[in-house]
Amino acid sequence: MKINLEFERPEDGPMSGPVTVGWFLAKDKGAVLYDPPERLIVRQTSKTHAKSASRCPAVIQMESRYFVVKCPFDLHIGFGRDDKGKAHLINRAGAASPIRSNKISEVMVLVNEAEWRFPDRPTVQLMLPYCFISDETVYMTQLGTFAHYRPDPLPGTIFGGRFPINLWPRPLMWAFEWHDPTKDLILRRGEPLFYCQFEANGPDRPVQMVEAERTEALEAYMEKVSGAVNYVNQTFSLFKAAEAMRPAKLLKAKEKG
Repeated sequence: MKINLEFERPEDGPMSGPVTVGWFLAKDKGAVLYDPPERLIVRQTSKTHAKSASRCPAVIQMESRYFVVKCPFDLHIGFGRDDKGKAHLINRAGAASPIRSNKISEVMVLVNEAEWRFPDRPTVQLMLPYCFISDETVYMTQLGTFAHYRPDPLPGTIFGGRFPINLWPRPLMWAFEWHDPTKDLILRRGEPLFYCQFEANGPDRPVQMVEAERTEALEAYMEKVSGAVNYVNQTFSLFKAAEAMRPAKLLKAKEKG
């Protein structure tokens, strides 16, 4: 038995050439803290030998398809329980913390204990303003920083996730499952926080990242889909309704000043 598969893609139009993905911040407050996403490139590697991994086309191809979002804060957080057994976060840095103790809850929250996946693994969320948008079907996968070495490994794992950014542009969060709450959670500003991978029609198409303008049309559409997770359990069931409300074009590259 012989099977032939043929794929045709137009040479021009929205389904051809690089996949254009726009990134933007959902709010301007503290925007100076948030670095633009960067393509994953392992720098200062040896290329003297022809068989070096840094010359391997498979390695180069893989690295070029991931984008890095860096941590905007320095945090040293512990986990504890009060005299009534209620779980809470502890600012281990104390007075030396770059973030005031009364402001930490604005960026990091401890998820309600009833919502933890495992009773002995607390879940925390780092709130971020990063959003991504595309005018064609593009799925984004958020995953851990597997190419970044930490001398002090995180005491747990991050929650990954995958959803279509063309229909569901929303602020991301960094969700962490604390496998060993006896060990502190230490995050450093400027270190890779998570990776993003983008998939569109055609696995061979490269991804072009641009800064997107927060237009009135984009903000109006985001308002229509924001907060839905608080009212339904399966937000994916709303994608058809979101698509019906979506304007044909939402991505407008921001002009460089």
